[in-house]
Amino acid sequence: MTFKEFFSFRKNKLFWGNIAAMIVVVIGLIFGVLKALEVYTRHGEAVVVPDVKGMGLQEAKALFVERELLYEVADSNYVKTLPAGCILDYNPVAGQRVKKGRTIYLTINTLSVPLQEVPDVADNSSVRQAEARLLAAGFRLTSNDSIPGEKDWVYAVKYQGDSLAIGAKVPTGAILTLVIGNGEEPPQPADSLGVDSLGNPIVIPPVERKTLDEEEWF
Repeated sequence: MTFKEFFSFRKNKLFWGNIAAMIVVVIGLIFGVLKALEVYTRHGEAVVVPDVKGMGLQEAKALFVERELLYEVADSNYVKTLPAGCILDYNPVAGQRVKKGRTIYLTINTLSVPLQEVPDVADNSSVRQAEARLLAAGFRLTSNDSIPGEKDWVYAVKYQGDSLAIGAKVPTGAILTLVIGNGEEPPQPADSLGVDSLGNPIVIPPVERKTLDEEEWF
């Protein structure tokens, strides 16, 4: 068979039949791979992430379920001007197209107010210094309580009526009350050594005196 006859369809139908069959198989394989990739990647099933910022979890959950999206609380922060548990941020962000079943990671406003240590201002600060430190730390102040003692000297810090110890922690942004001296001399009862840091008199307990009999003098 000559070279020309080898490539002639009429002279070599078996060869060209095999070539045609190979082409059909290759096309079928390519189509099958593309179809499998489309199914695996869920082509055409992308959804838009809804805008849920500021919503509560239950309200946001309804939108996620409607779009066949999952969600997970990944972090929390504290913003005192917003409701506890509301959504502060999330990723992927609103408007982004994602596949169905994608997990949206949420940052929510903490459910409980975090505690904060109260600056040590009792018995070492004037009222002006104490107010400046407490306000700078984010606390709020109510009207001061006054007791006899050095004028405008801070003797204690109260929260909900109780005096706070050094290092005490209260909710962030709590309302505190300063106990300050009013410039009056504290009462000095007999056998007193003065007043303590809260303005209470320090009293010397009476000494028990024994009456001596006449015989004890000898």
